[in-house]
Amino acid sequence: MFKDFKAFIMRGNVLDMAIGIIIGGAFGTIVKSLVDDVLMPPIGMMLGHVDFTDRFILLKEGSTALPSGATLEQAKAAGAVTLNYGTFINAVIAFLIVAFCVYLVVRAANKMQGPAPAAAPTTKDCPYCATAIPLAAKKCPHCTSAL
Repeated sequence: MFKDFKAFIMRGNVLDMAIGIIIGGAFGTIVKSLVDDVLMPPIGMMLGHVDFTDRFILLKEGSTALPSGATLEQAKAAGAVTLNYGTFINAVIAFLIVAFCVYLVVRAANKMQGPAPAAAPTTKDCPYCATAIPLAAKKCPHCTSAL
C-alpha cells in the first residue's frame, strides 16, 4: 500500500497540483494585501471615507452596549452577533482581482505556446469521385474504384 501511495504522489500531475496550490496560497496572500492595503483605502475615500472592513449590521447586542460608529473589532470583543457585509465586499473584490490575474496568466501562456499543431489527416479524397475516404482504404466505398 505504501508503494502504491508513493507512486501516486510521485506522478507528475499530483506534484504539479501541489506546487500550484502552494503558489496559489502565496498569491492569495499578496492579493489580499493588495486589496486591503492598496485598493480599498482609495475606494473608501472616493465613497466618503468608507472603510469596508468595518461595515456590518448588528443582529444582536453583545454583553456590553456598542457606541455609535463602533468598529467590527469592538463588536466582536463585546460578543455581538454581526452580519459582516464589508468583509464580504473585500472578499468579492479580492476574488475578482485573482480571477483577472489568472485569466491574464493563462492568456499569456496560451500566446507563448502558439497555435496548436494541426491534427494529422485521417482521410483523403478519392481521385475519381472526390469523396472523403479513410487513408488506409484500398477501394473507394462510393465509386468502387481501386486506389
